[in-house]
Amino acid sequence: MGNTETKARGGEALSPAAEVKSAMTGFMNDFKDFKDDMNNRLQKQEERVTMLDRKSHIPQRPALAASADFEAPHQKAFNAYLRSGEDDALRGLELDGKSMSTAVNSDGGYLVDPQTSDAIKSVLHSTASIRAIANVVNIEATTYDVLIDSTDVGAGWADETSATGETGTPTVERIVIPLYELSAMPKASQRLLDDSAFDVENWLAGRIADKFARAEAAAFINGDGVDKPTGIMTHTTVANGSWTWGNIGYVPTGVDGDFNGGDGIIDLVYALGAQYRANASFVMNSKTAGAVRKLKDADGRFLWSDGLAAGEPARLLGYPVLIAEDMPDIASDATAIAFGDFSAGYTVAERPDLRVLRDPFSAKPNVLFYATKRVGGDVSDFAAIKLLKFATS
Repeated sequence: MGNTETKARGGEALSPAAEVKSAMTGFMNDFKDFKDDMNNRLQKQEERVTMLDRKSHIPQRPALAASADFEAPHQKAFNAYLRSGEDDALRGLELDGKSMSTAVNSDGGYLVDPQTSDAIKSVLHSTASIRAIANVVNIEATTYDVLIDSTDVGAGWADETSATGETGTPTVERIVIPLYELSAMPKASQRLLDDSAFDVENWLAGRIADKFARAEAAAFINGDGVDKPTGIMTHTTVANGSWTWGNIGYVPTGVDGDFNGGDGIIDLVYALGAQYRANASFVMNSKTAGAVRKLKDADGRFLWSDGLAAGEPARLLGYPVLIAEDMPDIASDATAIAFGDFSAGYTVAERPDLRVLRDPFSAKPNVLFYATKRVGGDVSDFAAIKLLKFATS
């Protein structure tokens, strides 16, 4: 008979279960000692690495805020270029295609960084210019073609047995809007640029925005199309009763150089096609607006009403009024008021980039900043705009 019992250390026999339990207890104690030893070794190693890292660390100035490095590399490089003419950072900078859609031409200038360009756009759109109500498109080409269906399709009644005859075919007009170069060249002294307290980017944005806004506003109204956009007033005007495509129709007030009450303005509104009136606006300068504010209807009510909320434009006969100072004053035979759907009637085409070239040599000790932008504009639908002429006919 086999003996299944074993002897304990004290000489007493242990059962197999007790023996396994004792062995496991010993194993766990040994494993715990091994674990503690490894933890001590890792702690010493970590302390050694930390000590070496501190010895090789170069002290740096801490960031003033969590967003200190938020500026795009292009903005930093562009700011350095404006202040000192240092363009190494710009030449070695790889632009992100998502934020800039055109390539950098190092010989002709550099694209304005996105933050400065956005500041200029916001000022342009807030000025009293036709661009605020016109159709504005961004293009990459040198011209923009607008296709207009200026005539209607012929139609006729037919019965079941008669042959259907050929009807009229619509005519498609092509209007080509070329882009022209708009430029500004403000200057600043090098000493002023060296002053870190001077915000060169906001100053440059403000100067360029002011110049571009005034030049654009004037061209969209009175531009002759020679190296500049073609304005509304440049096109031939004809009496609305004999209007043809390519001309702008006008309605006379019936009085030479003055209003005939509010009748002329009412006639102007209804001279415009019904399909355009829903989105129509008046355009006039401040002097004309001052005279219009005094007009009343037959019941003594003013035709002019101010906006009901802050920021809303004033309204004339229920239509918004844009004050554009480049419109002519009231005078004999002057077309001082325009009315129409300018989102359909006038198109502004522009390239989305703005270029700046720094010139420290031509105007010493000052530094010139030559900024350019390409923009064009022209009437795209001659039926969408009508004029009020201060004349008897």
